[in-house]
Amino acid sequence: MSEDLTQKKCQACEGYEDPLTASDVQAFKTHVNEEWNVSEDNVWITREFSFENFAEALEFVNTVGEIAESEGHHPDIELSFGKAVVHLSTHAIGGLSENDFIMAAKIDEAYEQ
Repeated sequence: MSEDLTQKKCQACEGYEDPLTASDVQAFKTHVNEEWNVSEDNVWITREFSFENFAEALEFVNTVGEIAESEGHHPDIELSFGKAVVHLSTHAIGGLSENDFIMAAKIDEAYEQ
């Protein structure tokens, strides 16, 4: 898994795939920012992003929306003054997939620019 996740494309999930195992989740987690938190049940990864004001947070959320549309993989997003919280999960399989970590890596890249 040495490949840069930002260079990968999310693959359509048919719903019959198994979610990542806990050890797979930990392996993928090493390829995204350490601020991504894994839920205790390994169903979600979540990260909070901070901004100076609402407008900057909204601009970031719109950027995440563009990434999500291009990847066909859509996060849950909370927006408030100076903050956006992104939650990623693959709903079709009830857990995490490589797609979630691809999205996380691309969101990290957008935030760092």
